[in-house]
Amino acid sequence: MLRYDPGRRKLAIALAGLAGFVDAVGFLSANGYFVSFMSGNSTRLGVALSMATGAAVVPASLIAMFVCGVTLGALIALRAGGRRKPVILGMVAMLLLIGAAARSLGSETIMLGALVLAMGAINNTFQRGGEVTVGLTYMTGALVRLGQSLALWMAGKAEPGWIQWGLLWTGLLIGAVLGAYLQSRLPLGCLWIAAAWAAAMALVAITLPAES
Repeated sequence: MLRYDPGRRKLAIALAGLAGFVDAVGFLSANGYFVSFMSGNSTRLGVALSMATGAAVVPASLIAMFVCGVTLGALIALRAGGRRKPVILGMVAMLLLIGAAARSLGSETIMLGALVLAMGAINNTFQRGGEVTVGLTYMTGALVRLGQSLALWMAGKAEPGWIQWGLLWTGLLIGAVLGAYLQSRLPLGCLWIAAAWAAAMALVAITLPAES
């Protein structure tokens, strides 16, 4: 996060907000399962395997789909090179459109599959050397870096970089609040909003200088 220029930092925060928005919608639509937070699904998978193996199908399927989304996004990012950000975000927008259309047609399974693929793929937006530099759908690492940066700042050994990690987490939180709000009041429209959000971010990414 701290290695990027202000424009890319703002994009990361906005995309974390999108991830929070989509995860909140998915969470409320899938009986407490997640479409982006695979640590939570992994815990639920472990509990299911120890108590009722039949219940393990859902979390195992979501985890597998997420990995497929990450893999597909990584392959596309490799081909896109320095323009990977708008290309990946365009793909995410398309998947969210599929999810929105599936919900409108009453297919919750296809909707959840599209959301999980999109959230897996979006994590390829910020990477260097094939490694993710900013995780957009999971905040444990960001909170750890927030605490570490805060400690360094309090000790007078570093600039206040903790602010950027705090903003990234705040972005996801605000997105989740908005997603939950619209899911309860505009269930058939919220995913269309998410798709438009992703498309807008793709357009913003086009304006950024290409990366190596």
